Amino acid sequence: MNGLIEVFLLSLVPTFEGRYAIVYGIGRGYPLWGTLIMAFLGVILLSLLLPPLLPFVDRIMLWLEGTPLRKIARLYLYYVERVRKKAHPYVEKWGFWGLLIFVAVPLPGTGVWTGALAAYLLGIEKGRSIPALILGGVLSMAITIGPALGFFG
Repeated sequence: MNGLIEVFLLSLVPTFEGRYAIVYGIGRGYPLWGTLIMAFLGVILLSLLLPPLLPFVDRIMLWLEGTPLRKIARLYLYYVERVRKKAHPYVEKWGFWGLLIFVAVPLPGTGVWTGALAAYLLGIEKGRSIPALILGGVLSMAITIGPALGFFG
């Protein structure tokens, strides 16, 4: 498989996302600009697709509760509650900027996936959440890779 396609696909994986896809691509020796572009495209795709798809995920999980796959639904519901508790203070206090910062911080449990879910759960409209997800995802990539490229210190 083409290495840059690997970077793109990894940038779509929850918690891994663009920030760690870049580290992977550079570690594998892929071209810097190609790696950055593919990770950026992954962030854009997630930011545009997740907000409109999350309501359907809720419906699927509610349906799964009545099936033998209820453990998956419970795991999702646990994750949703964890996201709500973790992101609520940031988003409640600072709105768009809080969501952007929450997504930008390159720590486990933050990122575009979690930010999109938090925006959905907290009722942030898509017109405000999508730009915050994109900018936060790009900032997260910059924070993660910046030191390796000689920035931030």
